[in-house]
Amino acid sequence: QVQFVESGGGVVQPGGSLRLSCVASGSLFTSASMGWYRQAPGKQRDLVARITRSGIRNYPDSVKGRFTISRDNTKNTVSLQMNSLKPEDTAIYFCNTKPPIRVYWGQGTQVTVSS
Repeated sequence: QVQFVESGGGVVQPGGSLRLSCVASGSLFTSASMGWYRQAPGKQRDLVARITRSGIRNYPDSVKGRFTISRDNTKNTVSLQMNSLKPEDTAIYFCNTKPPIRVYWGQGTQVTVSS
């Protein structure tokens, strides 16, 4: 059974940084592209970073240059380094495969950017 567990969220001031981690159980991880997604209150869940199994990365313009996704296939982890955070980055952050598989959504980790 595949499960993703996210951690590392918190409250940070604008301009600050956070590093999110996602630990994956199951054998799917090493063969899948992985993504970090976020969902703000009242909004849809959006992709903020993707990394293929070979390490190719993609970001939307809203986070490009500020967020960096990485993965460690030996530890079944995918991380998201977030720098220069803005209030509009406030959301619950999730990891999942890319494209996402509905039954794999975890609880996510809350990121709040506020002064």
